[in-house]
Amino acid sequence: MNTPRPVNRPSRLNAAVIAALLAIATSACGSAPAAAAPEAKPMSNNSSGKPSSQAIWQQIQAEIGDAACDGPQQCHSIAVGAKACGGPDAYLAWSSKRSNEAKLRALVAAHAQARKDENATSGMVSDCRMVTDPGASCQAGRCVLQPQGAGAAPKSAE
Repeated sequence: MNTPRPVNRPSRLNAAVIAALLAIATSACGSAPAAAAPEAKPMSNNSSGKPSSQAIWQQIQAEIGDAACDGPQQCHSIAVGAKACGGPDAYLAWSSKRSNEAKLRALVAAHAQARKDENATSGMVSDCRMVTDPGASCQAGRCVLQPQGAGAAPKSAE
C-alpha cells in the first residue's frame, strides 16, 4: 500500500532569502556600474621614470570627477587602457561641463601608452574581445555609460 509522502514546501525563511537575493540581483541591473580600473593590474613606476598606468588612471578619475551634466549634449564616452592584443580595455563616461577635453584626451593617451608598455614588459595576454563604445547619457545629473545595445548599432568592419 502506498503511503502519501509529505510535500516539501519552502519555509517562509527560504522564501524571504530568495526574495532578498532577487532584489539584490535586480537592483544591480538598474544603473551603470561605476568605472573600474582596466582589467590587468598596472605596475608601479617603471625603470624609465615615467608614471605608471595606475598613477595616470588616478589623474583621469580626478579630471572626470563626478561627471555632472545638465543635458545629454554634455555627455561623452572615451576609450581607456590598452589590451595586449590591441584596442581599449573599456570606456568611461565624462562631462564637458566639468572636464577639460584636451587634458583628458592627453591623460587617456598617456595611460594607453603606459598600459601598452606594461603589457609588453610583463608578457600580458588578453581576451582580444572588441570593446564597443556604448555612448553616454545624462541620468540624474550625471553622465553615465549607456547599457550595451542601447545606442546605435556598432559599425561593421567592411
